[in-house]
Amino acid sequence: MHTTTRRAWSAIGAAAATALVLSACTGGGARTAPDTVTSSPAPSSTATVASLVPDGEPADVVTGLDAPWSVVRTGDGPEALISERDSAKVLELAADGSTREVGTVPGVRSGGEGGLLGLALHDGDLYVYSTAEDGNRIQRFALAGDTGSYRLGDATTILDGLPSSGIHNGGRIAFGPDGMLYASVGDAGNGPDAQDRDSLAGKILRMTADGDVPAANPFPDSYVWSLGHRNVQGMGWAEDGTMFAAEFGQNTWDELNLVEKGSNYGWPEFEGKGGTDEGFVDPVQQWATSDASPSGLAVIGDTVFVANLQGESVRAVPVSDPSQSTEWFGGDFGRVRTVLEGPEGVLWFVTNNTDGRGDPRDDDDRIVAVPLSRG
Repeated sequence: MHTTTRRAWSAIGAAAATALVLSACTGGGARTAPDTVTSSPAPSSTATVASLVPDGEPADVVTGLDAPWSVVRTGDGPEALISERDSAKVLELAADGSTREVGTVPGVRSGGEGGLLGLALHDGDLYVYSTAEDGNRIQRFALAGDTGSYRLGDATTILDGLPSSGIHNGGRIAFGPDGMLYASVGDAGNGPDAQDRDSLAGKILRMTADGDVPAANPFPDSYVWSLGHRNVQGMGWAEDGTMFAAEFGQNTWDELNLVEKGSNYGWPEFEGKGGTDEGFVDPVQQWATSDASPSGLAVIGDTVFVANLQGESVRAVPVSDPSQSTEWFGGDFGRVRTVLEGPEGVLWFVTNNTDGRGDPRDDDDRIVAVPLSRG
């Protein structure tokens, strides 16, 4: 049983709601100062770049997690499901901060960057991306029971045999505003495959909830939605349908990309910007790999939040000007694996210090909540 050291959720929820109201009325009060601002050009004096910012003291939602990778909330409150990469367990988070085991995904091969990775909820079913002996796969589990008593039902494999390796497995899955399931597949350590349309490595895939190829996909009878990716681990959509993806670079540049149907993002021919003359799409923002290693991504209102592993921070990017970003919590919590919208105007972020690459702190790993207000 994992335990929590957080405040009562009613208190932090009320604080978040109050902060949002005060911010709307007064333009915002005192807030935690950002650690750094990127060197991207500042908006012009006539531009208005609205965004949400952390505004308040972070509080633990739950502690004692073992290499958490993905978190999906199951309702309007703080209840959620959590994947643990190495144990292959799915945990249920209760409103009081306690957890219980929902089940263990069978046949998961953990090791390196593989294991139990992304989760997504759709029409009462739990979708799971994991590494098996014969490659990465996406499965759909009937989620039996109800809040406080969920359990994994029967599994249906909707896509398997995806390229896998000890590195670059991708692993993020999410349902887009079009109702389709999107999945990021890494290059599995073989960069040239990212340019091969017949390979699913180094791609973002798009499929129906049953695993079929949608007729509107850019290439006939292909799951491929976009290509030329090294290792995407964050995907999200703005309210206008714009799709963002966070991508690990190799030695020079990590990337934030605007993902469009059928587009090629250049890996391994280009890392970072510089590929437009060759027909590739440049990132809208890039960061030195030592400062970022972006993993999970969430779009909340008009702001893209990006989790950073090596950078040990959370970045906030305005949807209206994605060349800008502000870094928060630099070094305060160690490696950050993913981010998501919490209840009542709160940002959740998930640490990842127990995966063998971090420096665990007392009670790691954890989910941390911080109120948001208008910047």
